Amino acid sequence: MLLINRIETYMTEFMRLLEECVNIDSPSSSKAQNDKMADWFTHQVISLLGGNVVRVPNPEYGDRLLCEVGTGDRQILLVGHYDTVWPLGEADRRPFRVESGRAYGPGVYDMKAGLLQAIFAIKALQDTGRFPVDKKIVLLMNSDEELGSPSSREWIEEQAREAEYAFVLEPPMEPSGALKTARKGSGRYQLVVRGISAHAGVDPQSGVSAIEEMAIQIQRLHALTDFSRGTTVNVGVVHGGIGRNVVADYAEAEIDVRVSSTEEAVRLEKSLEGFTAALPGAQVELTGGMKRPPMESTEQSHSLFRLARDIAGSIYSYPLEETHTGGVSDGNFTASIGTPTLDGLGSRGDHAHSPNEYVRIDEIPFRTALLAELIARS
Repeated sequence: MLLINRIETYMTEFMRLLEECVNIDSPSSSKAQNDKMADWFTHQVISLLGGNVVRVPNPEYGDRLLCEVGTGDRQILLVGHYDTVWPLGEADRRPFRVESGRAYGPGVYDMKAGLLQAIFAIKALQDTGRFPVDKKIVLLMNSDEELGSPSSREWIEEQAREAEYAFVLEPPMEPSGALKTARKGSGRYQLVVRGISAHAGVDPQSGVSAIEEMAIQIQRLHALTDFSRGTTVNVGVVHGGIGRNVVADYAEAEIDVRVSSTEEAVRLEKSLEGFTAALPGAQVELTGGMKRPPMESTEQSHSLFRLARDIAGSIYSYPLEETHTGGVSDGNFTASIGTPTLDGLGSRGDHAHSPNEYVRIDEIPFRTALLAELIARS
């Protein structure tokens, strides 16, 4: 029996569980709700797979889960997260629903369906007698990915160092459902500008405008963008001043940086050093740094993709593509420490971080079977 045929028999249960977990709020900032979500996933892994679940305490965010299935010497890592961008009460305002072959709800696409696909992929291997006896499957469920994994990076990297391969359960890239063999690295910076306040009508010449200085600095920052290198610098949020008739003495900005290689990250960080004020009397302070290293293409990651493409084509006549993206994931961490990583193995759909997010129900069996085959054949 093809794995996809067995997985199709699971779909009623899959959809029931998808509804249950989507209707449990799990915003990154709520430890209580994420711990509730961890309880739920712990129960599913134990009841469906008979796996061992190690609950890793997290004092600030939800507890993380390390789920182990199998006892072989070769560790294969599956990486996902159960936290979402949605606030408390979102599931009540916008509960799970199915419409025209699509499942909707907060976090359904990013990425609760992907976690369930991982669980049912392992179950299909067990039920068909194809679970590889030489492997141990370690499924990591992170609780702060949407915040940049501030408390989880070292934990993920530690597990990745023990693994032969890492398969990341983020959604594939639309419109073709392509898998991801490279991601940009990302940085977060804050620029603070201080000036001298004054009355804008009575005595403007005695002031130094922090907003004017900020405008100069924004142009400097945006000039660092180099599309030919895959580098972007974006000032996305700006605040400053207290009134239209006051020369502003304070302004601040939040800055997003994306780079395609480690070499470029080093170059850009050097370019951001030593920022100085342009206006006499103004002061500038730039803080922050690179938060996720680039997930760079390697021959090993391309080899994993070729295996996935061959599985999709030879078994299912499915034309699978690969791509690169400017978005980031926990796959940036697994790849940066040298573990061959293939990303985008989650559910097809669209509109992540939008009230319109959905997954395509018809694609779930194939995507689950593809992951199962990769586990078995890698």
